[in-house]
Amino acid sequence: MMFHDPMALAQEKMTKVCHFLEQHHLPPTPLNYQVTYTYISRSNPDLVERLDRDLRNSITIDNVYIEQLYFEFIYAEHQAELAVLKEVDNVIDELTVSSARSQQSIKQFSQQIKNCSHAITNQDSATSKQILAEFALHTERLLEQQQRFKASLQKASKTQNEQKQALSHIRKQRLIDPHTGLYKRHYLSQKADLWLDQDKALCAISIQVDNLEEFTAKYGDVIGEAVLQRIAHKIKKYVVESGIPGRTGKQEFTILLADIEPETAQIIAAKIRQGIQKLKFVSNRGNVQFPELQLAVGIAKRQTEADFNELASKASFAAHKALALGRDCYISGAI
Repeated sequence: MMFHDPMALAQEKMTKVCHFLEQHHLPPTPLNYQVTYTYISRSNPDLVERLDRDLRNSITIDNVYIEQLYFEFIYAEHQAELAVLKEVDNVIDELTVSSARSQQSIKQFSQQIKNCSHAITNQDSATSKQILAEFALHTERLLEQQQRFKASLQKASKTQNEQKQALSHIRKQRLIDPHTGLYKRHYLSQKADLWLDQDKALCAISIQVDNLEEFTAKYGDVIGEAVLQRIAHKIKKYVVESGIPGRTGKQEFTILLADIEPETAQIIAAKIRQGIQKLKFVSNRGNVQFPELQLAVGIAKRQTEADFNELASKASFAAHKALALGRDCYISGAI
């Protein structure tokens, strides 16, 4: 979205944007700035409504959350890109089929002309032979043109495939968190909407690394990211077929499950916890004792929640409850 604010108004908004970013401990990245500036400008009603609601409900506003807002409410061009790509695919397919059929028809027609010319030659009809020879020559030229068209079509098809691969790469960047390899929050939101439209029962598992800040503070961001990556790998291993794992916060993962009861989700969560707790972190520099991972796990089943954000918040609250009660896992709504 383009803004054409006067300088004085832009400076006023910029001050508010900086205050918002500072208040929520957000770095001033272009994406964070754009979403916040759009919110401060009140120019996108849907974004404003969502952010206002989540602020009232004390939802954590971090980089992952802001990125979800960006892709959900601001960056809509990818839908047009995919639609165009699909249309191009259809055109290429139709042209390919048409070209093959046309070339085959011309070959058959050329052969018929040659056969006719041979027959007339045997009858010694000089005039007819000359006319048919010219006609055959014209057909050969048409075949040459057809071959050039086919070559151009192949070149265009190659270019289209390259563009499709590039778009696929961009789409992957849009859906996959680069630090963990898990899905981004907005993809889980889209998937939840789809499953809700299909009237599927949903569960969410929230896995929070309670002492990630300790790793980062003592050993640096590189170690903190390495811890996250190994945890993410374990999560992906245990839910590769049963659910969709995503990174939904700085130190939180959420697994979205369809048509699974909380008791089954608890079994999955227990396996994930056990797998993560077996992880050993050893420093290459030696004699560095890393602390054990402290995990908080919460499970929530969708009841009246309208969307993924509400369900994920419910699971996140359950994880906080598990930590407060000293439990391995807490199921929201369970006695």
